[in-house]
Amino acid sequence: MKQGTFLYHLTAIAVVVVWGSTFVFTKLLLLNGLSPADIFTTRFVIAYSMLLVFSLLYGSHKWVADNIKDELLMMALGVSGGSLYFLTENAAMNYTTTTNTSLIVCMCPLFGALLISVFYKAERLRGWQIVGSLMAALGVVIVVLNGHFILHLSPKGDALAFCACMCWAVYSLLMIPAGKRYDTLFITRKVFFYGLVTMVPYYVLCPEFPPIRLLLRTEVLFYLLFLGCIASTVCYLVWNWLIQKLGAVVTTNYIYFNPVITILCAWIVLSEKITVWFLLGTALILMGLYLADRKRTISAPSNK
Repeated sequence: MKQGTFLYHLTAIAVVVVWGSTFVFTKLLLLNGLSPADIFTTRFVIAYSMLLVFSLLYGSHKWVADNIKDELLMMALGVSGGSLYFLTENAAMNYTTTTNTSLIVCMCPLFGALLISVFYKAERLRGWQIVGSLMAALGVVIVVLNGHFILHLSPKGDALAFCACMCWAVYSLLMIPAGKRYDTLFITRKVFFYGLVTMVPYYVLCPEFPPIRLLLRTEVLFYLLFLGCIASTVCYLVWNWLIQKLGAVVTTNYIYFNPVITILCAWIVLSEKITVWFLLGTALILMGLYLADRKRTISAPSNK
């Protein structure tokens, strides 16, 4: 790892730590009576409101992209990284197991790297990067299955989970041209805006909203504020910035570490067990992430 990028890698780990914990907070909100759509919409409303206030206070008054093509690009980011991603991921768990959903969705770095390599030659995986990515993917399989190497196939649910996986891969791809022309604050605000706008058809078909008294319940409000302020506002801003600094492939590879954080949080909050398979899978993920970044490190010019 290059000395100059150490802080970026450390920040990527911090973001994934937060995102890994969101599965536990989402589960707690579901147990409190909120639907997946309610959780997504509420957290994005909170996040967009925060970014809107920040933009007004600090003079960031750019509201539309420079042309229609770029505005459509922002809409595509809002759909792929917002509404469609969360809806397909949450809907998948209604038709297939959580294990299948987690396993398929966490493969998005692999599919993202393949998709990005089609359009950007400089981002193609080579040598140790391929070995590292495959090793990290194997680690995810071991962590998620946790010693129970049996998958219950469900075509509809697994297809929805794969759709969510590809949504994030597309989001990573689209962030490359967007990041070259617009600042992180503008892009992130647009992601939340179009994520909310494209949820309107869903609520037209399913006009059900949670009661205010439920949203204002102390524990529910705390979980929603964490998801909206930290996991959405801060993490999306930082993630989009990291893609510009580390590249889409290297940044997206950190999502392999997501299930590790989820299981650790479930162990702390929900008293779920940690097995030797979890430790083995975690070791493979860490080694895979190291190897995936090795070629970039070796080929870096010397500062001496």
